[in-house]
Amino acid sequence: MEIKFINIGFGNIVSANRIISIVSPESAPIKRIISEARDKGMLIDATYGRRTRAVIIMDSEHVILSAVQPETVAHRLNTKENQEENF
Repeated sequence: MEIKFINIGFGNIVSANRIISIVSPESAPIKRIISEARDKGMLIDATYGRRTRAVIIMDSEHVILSAVQPETVAHRLNTKENQEENF
């Protein structure tokens, strides 16, 4: 399996193969997931102090906060996959 990376904003990169979901942080269940990850030490804040716009849940149970819109992250992921299929 080839390792693929995706930019989640401000030069931060995560392994695209390990992403389970990319969601918006507004709902109560997602806020609870963020809080639980913070308590367990599994939260990674990649917002650089900006507003959290996307929450990325990884298969390792890490939760990553990003200042980039979920649609943008998903578009980057899809674009990366499509480019690699064409080669």
